[in-house]
Amino acid sequence: MPITDETEAAAAAGGADLPLLRLKPGEERRLHAGHLWVYSNEIDVVATPLVAFEPGQCARLESSKGRFLGYVYVNPRTLIAARLVSRDAAYPPGRALLVHRLKVALALRERFHSKPFYRLAFGESDLLPGLVVDRYGDVCVVQLGTAGMEAMKTAVLEALERVVAPRAVLWKNDSSARELEGLAIGVETAQGEVPESIEVEEGGVRFTVPLAAGQKTGWFFDQAVNRIAAARHCAGARVLDVFSYVGGFGLQAARAGAREVTCVDASAAALTAASASAAANGLELATLKGEAFAVLESLVEQRRRFDVIVLDPPAFIKRRKDHGKGLAAYRRLNQLALQLLDRDGLLVSCSCSSHLLESELIEAVQRAARHVDRFVQLVEVGGQAPDHPVHPAIPETRYLKALTFRVTPA
Repeated sequence: MPITDETEAAAAAGGADLPLLRLKPGEERRLHAGHLWVYSNEIDVVATPLVAFEPGQCARLESSKGRFLGYVYVNPRTLIAARLVSRDAAYPPGRALLVHRLKVALALRERFHSKPFYRLAFGESDLLPGLVVDRYGDVCVVQLGTAGMEAMKTAVLEALERVVAPRAVLWKNDSSARELEGLAIGVETAQGEVPESIEVEEGGVRFTVPLAAGQKTGWFFDQAVNRIAAARHCAGARVLDVFSYVGGFGLQAARAGAREVTCVDASAAALTAASASAAANGLELATLKGEAFAVLESLVEQRRRFDVIVLDPPAFIKRRKDHGKGLAAYRRLNQLALQLLDRDGLLVSCSCSSHLLESELIEAVQRAARHVDRFVQLVEVGGQAPDHPVHPAIPETRYLKALTFRVTPA
């Protein structure tokens, strides 16, 4: 049946027919403060058994006193048993709500971007829990990270067509988070012809970005402001870009006039893309393929020296239980980099682990510096770009840290 204003109105009216999910007494306080998650131990499973719900099923959420709190989608198999998608009784989950949310999200991105290359939807921060959309002109790459968004897959596609009318859409559903939700892993074309790679311009550099075969959703828009900021310090410098992927930091440094740039990554395909982008921009860089810790250890043995080192690793702490091991990895990584910096060098140390506090990363660098008899000064603090807004009530949405340290002898 075609989607019309009449059918959307009928869908909204149908919100009253959704099953009920009720909270235990007092468990609505966090939701009133703005949070969107409901944990399984907060639900009155006697009045509304979780086992009665299918993963991704929508429901009306009520307090223990019967007060309407909003519409949620439910997954009885996960610790976060429900996620709030609307507080307005007139707008249950569905295409109309998705269109509204995406239009609001688009307005924010258009404030900061003159061209349509950005993260269009950033999950909870755009009141779209479980949905990530990266926009590359008229191509969209979409991740559905929860059973609830998976259940609205068709509506997501229709809403994108309504709001930005992409010629092609790629489902990039290969995140490990989907396994926790009981969802299949895979990458597939949703509509149109998705190119193998696409060109992204940032800071005057044109990058070739792989889509289906790339990391995450292809390009890391979240680091855009930090790449440009780091490049300001690279004129005449010897630069080492570790976990470089397709050379985001390295090529910006080269354009800024770096004396030499070396990119380190475990992916041969990523380094090939970095080299191709360098050639296309008339820039030069060297590449080293290998596991980052092993490559850094080898460079230390060779007594190599650099003036600027960028560390942009994957999340070493994906779950809270990984915190101790992950924190040790951050300290070890920074300790190796500190041994490679020349006098008065700069270290840009990043973390995308939401479970790692900024203060913990600062302490890890400080302890690493003392271990190798260096003195560090924190001179710049960076975070995620504006197209990755932070939800003030959900600390997990403020995940990216990019700290610049000046490094001198102790």
